[in-house]
Amino acid sequence: MSMQVRTPTARRCERCNRVEYWDDDLEAWQIDSEDGEKCVGSPHCLHEWDINGTFDPVGE
Repeated sequence: MSMQVRTPTARRCERCNRVEYWDDDLEAWQIDSEDGEKCVGSPHCLHEWDINGTFDPVGE
């Protein structure tokens, strides 16, 4: 059994609620949409992404 390191595929800013997803084709984060509207958040926010809490980068 080998361990693999995983990377997050989605993230949300805890300050302004900007939502992004990882696009494998572009190899970059893209702004996500909810109900047809982009979740851009605040353009002046220093984003605090929620990936530090429950995300476990080590998988089997």
